[in-house]
Amino acid sequence: MTIPMHDIVITGFSTITAAGAGLEPILELIRSGRDALTPVPAEHGSGRWGKALGFKATDHIPPLKTRKLDRCSQFAVAATGLALKDAGITRDTLPAERIGIALGCGFGGVANSAEFLTGYFADGADGASPMLFPNTVSNASASNASIEYGLKGPNVTQVQRFCSTESALMMACRFIAEGRADIMVTGGVDDLTPLMLSGFAATGQLRRYAEHFGEGCGLLVLESAEHAAKRGATVKGRIDDIRTVGLLLPGREPEGIDHLLGGCGIPDVISLSGTARVVPEFEERIHGIPSLDTGCVTGHSLAMGGVAMAVLLASLLPGQFGLHLAASPEGPYFAIRFSGGASVQP
Repeated sequence: MTIPMHDIVITGFSTITAAGAGLEPILELIRSGRDALTPVPAEHGSGRWGKALGFKATDHIPPLKTRKLDRCSQFAVAATGLALKDAGITRDTLPAERIGIALGCGFGGVANSAEFLTGYFADGADGASPMLFPNTVSNASASNASIEYGLKGPNVTQVQRFCSTESALMMACRFIAEGRADIMVTGGVDDLTPLMLSGFAATGQLRRYAEHFGEGCGLLVLESAEHAAKRGATVKGRIDDIRTVGLLLPGREPEGIDHLLGGCGIPDVISLSGTARVVPEFEERIHGIPSLDTGCVTGHSLAMGGVAMAVLLASLLPGQFGLHLAASPEGPYFAIRFSGGASVQP
């Protein structure tokens, strides 16, 4: 499937990762060949993870509100505020019903679900904390962000393994194209807990798809070009098209790759997310093109594609063409084309 984009631009973005808040720490690590991964606590196995140890929710959210949010929601609320500020959007200056949010999320709510169910199994209904329950679901992050900033437009959460963020971005573009929103905050958010590491170890994933897992949030602010022009917003990039296939069929892999990568020319920069970096057919086609693999720098997860796309956009000069590739082991596969906009300073 190919979805052409003729008038959707990016006017802001933000990231919160193991490298810190903002894009400059990630870009500096990439330039220096270093990473922000740290050793996994010994009691939970070996290896390294992208834990956002420096993140303090109270730097972005009032303490009273912070206590009511799970960690995943804290990431989303903080990053949404940073992205809206970067796009020059302040509360009550634009119609709230025309601003929405679409997030990808892989494991949001797991920690609170575990705590909620532990209390229930230990003490029955009396042990099930009502304070925990609202944050036991994956869509809590998008909901809490919309409540905090008064976003009353479309609100959706996608959970589609390693392509959760890309699926959310595609839906956000659809909302704008259909006239259901003027502005969409979109991207992905995930947290990482020792309980998850135990689960990965039990299923043999710590040396496979869960290796170097990370946490954080990466968001883009999408806007119709007409709306951005009317409010005098700085355009920081443009979405040219989104191509996706559900599965690379055995024996027909070149056909699927041609659909994703064919006819678009050679990109200046490529970003990789999910398991795209280990898809042999991708590797053959992009060999020699400068690539950004943020998963090796800040950790990867089911919904960290937003970080990869934000870093790609921050790396593009005006007129340059960037390609974002994302994949899950069993599909889908995404190729999203971006054009560089105005000069971007993280």
